[in-house]
Amino acid sequence: MIIKENENQKMIQQMVRDFSEKEIRPKMMEWDEAQIFPVELFKKLGNLGLMGVLVPQEYGGSGLGYFEYITVVSEIAQVCGSIGLSVAAHNSLCTGHILYHGSEEQKRKYLPKLATAEFIGAWGLTETGTGSDAGGMATTAVKDGDYYVINGSKNFITHAISGDVAVVIVRTGEKGDSHGMSAFIIEKGTPGFMAGKKENKLGMRASETAELIFNNCRVHKDQLIGKEGDGFIQAMKVLDGGRISIGALGLGIAQGAFKAAVKYSKEREQFGKPISQFQGIAFKLAEMGTKIKAAELLLLEAADKKNNHEKMTKEGAMAKYYTSEVAVEVSVEAVQIFGGYGYTKDFPVEKFYRDSKLCTIGEGTSEIQKLVISREILK
Repeated sequence: MIIKENENQKMIQQMVRDFSEKEIRPKMMEWDEAQIFPVELFKKLGNLGLMGVLVPQEYGGSGLGYFEYITVVSEIAQVCGSIGLSVAAHNSLCTGHILYHGSEEQKRKYLPKLATAEFIGAWGLTETGTGSDAGGMATTAVKDGDYYVINGSKNFITHAISGDVAVVIVRTGEKGDSHGMSAFIIEKGTPGFMAGKKENKLGMRASETAELIFNNCRVHKDQLIGKEGDGFIQAMKVLDGGRISIGALGLGIAQGAFKAAVKYSKEREQFGKPISQFQGIAFKLAEMGTKIKAAELLLLEAADKKNNHEKMTKEGAMAKYYTSEVAVEVSVEAVQIFGGYGYTKDFPVEKFYRDSKLCTIGEGTSEIQKLVISREILK
């Protein structure tokens, strides 16, 4: 596999880099401290076509592929993981679910609004008692004529409060039955559909995370995605591609922390010379750079398969697992290189450190990725 960066990627990279420096960096710590989800920023990202990266132009999107998508998410994450996470969740989960599994009518109704960020998208699978064990979900949808009545709740949902539309997977059959769950599109303002508690998080604080609550929420059958019972299978396919987006997020965080550490190591002097000239620091940088390159190559392989519509379950899981762990490892080492300053909010690496951990948890924990990888290997 030989992948060379094309001119389109270079142009997108520069555009996203310039936008991030101008629109994100000056405010990111303010948003982080106060847990502000900057909705207007995402409207600007929508105007640039970055909220519908993979959506075909006929539905109002940019019509780009997964290489460009990795470029977008990783470049944003090099400045702020929170904004990178929200861009990834909006593109891959809510928008991606409708794009890949919605009817033509649903695509034409929702994708143009999602691709331009007129609508902010949420996606609900996780519940209080079901994280990795999604099949045990308790939220139910009961058929009542032309409607389904939904009761229950979802938690750890990105954009649960600010989202204009959500794709939610709920139980329409028996617990544990992979064909006992269905996916619905639910708009904000639907009676019985509301946001709940907002989480006070360690990192990714500017990416909104909260509960979704359903209290006798009546949803018309036209809002069902695909057939009844298809929801879980759809969700697993969405997460297959979503692993690339979280991989890109982890890659960007690692790259951002690495660049900051390299720059600081050249400027910080001890014993009469820059600390980069001490083997203890130089070897750390060598290890960090090597791991980042390996993570990037795994990610590009998964993206190449996805672009070519090839099976990439193993490659996607490997990329997500490794990039997530590397994001944490590199961020830890970056803090160490900064020393005491790395532990303060005056320097960027403490935020990379806090943000990085989510990558090993969200959209399938590292343990779940290892389960997926081992099953694929042992087939």
